Parts: sequence; C-alpha cells; structure tokens
Amino acid sequence: MEFWREALILLGGLWAGTINTIVGSGSLVTFPILVALGYAPVNAVISNAMGLVAGGFSGAWGYRREAASVPRTLLKLLPASLLGGLAGAYLLLHLPETVFGYVAPVLIVVALALVIFQPRLSAWAKRRQDMEHVEPEQADAQRLSPVLYLLVFLVGVYGGYFTAAQGILLMGVLGVFFHGSLQQSNAIKVILSLVVNLVAACSYLLFAFERIDWLVVLLIAVGSTIGGLVGARIGRRLSPVWLRAVIVVLGVVALGAMLGQLVNG
Repeated sequence: MEFWREALILLGGLWAGTINTIVGSGSLVTFPILVALGYAPVNAVISNAMGLVAGGFSGAWGYRREAASVPRTLLKLLPASLLGGLAGAYLLLHLPETVFGYVAPVLIVVALALVIFQPRLSAWAKRRQDMEHVEPEQADAQRLSPVLYLLVFLVGVYGGYFTAAQGILLMGVLGVFFHGSLQQSNAIKVILSLVVNLVAACSYLLFAFERIDWLVVLLIAVGSTIGGLVGARIGRRLSPVWLRAVIVVLGVVALGAMLGQLVNG
C-alpha cells in the first residue's frame, strides 16, 4: 500500500472517531474512503467495522458515568442489540455480494438523510424527553416498551449489515421510547452500537477471516481510538454543520463509486 493511501485511511479513522462523538455516522467517512481506494464493498464493510470497534471502546469509556446511571436499561437492551448484530453479520456474509451492491446505495441514501435531519431529530427527541419530566436518576426504573426491544433489534440487524448511521437510528428510537436525559440516551447508543460492531467483528473473524484487510483494520482502529478519546474536545470547537457537510460529501462519493460499479458491472 502506498504511503498516501495509508495516511488517508488513518486520517479517515481519526475523523470518524471524532464525528462519532458528535453526530455519529463515522462509517460514512471511512467506508467511502475504502470504496474510493478500490476495496470491494463487502470487504470494506468488514474491515471498517472491525477497525471502528476500538473507537467504540474509547467512546464507551468516555460515557462511563452516564452509562453507570442506567445499568438495568443497558442489561435489558443488550441482548436485542447482540442478536440483531449477529443477524446482520449473517446476512452480510451469506447473501450474494451482488445483493449488497444493490442494497448498499439505498442504505447510503438513508444514512445521508439521517445525517442531514439529525439536528431536527435531536431537537425533537429533547423536546419529547423534557415533556416527560423524568429525572435522570429515575430513568433506569422505567418499564421499557416491547416495541423498543424490537426496534433496537432491527437497528442491530441494520448495524451488523452496514454499520453506518446506526447511532442516529438508535437516538431516534430512544428519543421516543426511553425517557431520560439526552446524555443517558447517548451513552446507551454508544454501548449498544459497540456491542453490534463487536459481535459483527467476531463473526467476521470466525467466518470471513480471509476477507479482512488487517492493515486497514489497524489504521482505522488507531485513528478511531484517538478520535474517540479527543473527539469531544476537538469536536466542540468545530461547527456541526461542517462536520455533517463532510459526511454528506463523502457519502455522495461512496454512492457515486458504487453506482459506477453497478453500471460497469
């Protein structure tokens, strides 16, 4: 691999780790970079998801206090994310790669739409949670709706299959069905997303070892870990509008590359 390619992937991982602490959708940075560099889309998803696990751990560490305030909620929802991640990884590894080639552009469009409307989604979720008047220390005692379990499972399937924007999906779901602070919801989102990525990564290790590009995994892991640790400090000084603009531009690049592959194929 040429040095500039390595540097680009490392910087993509750093940027993705930073973005994940602010608006989510870090995969919409790293995945387009890998596709643009010529990696097969499914292989790019696999290596990208494994690399971002490290950033997920650093992000979870950063939200450890908020997570500690909702331990029962996390324990209740973790199995749904775990099973969903397993199902999504199974679909990615067993469906024909041509299916992913047709589905991925649609998922990219969905992910980009979520990124664009994320500020409105967050504002709506905050208004709804404020209306419930549930104190943060009481949030962990609430009874969770069966619909929440189902939706967390479905987001896990999506995350295990494609990874991009699952955090925004989770925040939308939690905004409706979980009544606590936004910081508590964000902590739950970070940990559930980590579980999905970790389960998917274990599946890839067991059943798709030959499709993993370990140099890509290492570069994204190092970059996303650093981004996850310092992203909140750096990111608060950056305009979320510009961050989302970068995500949208890179997502459009990935969309164009995949549509080009479909036309040429």
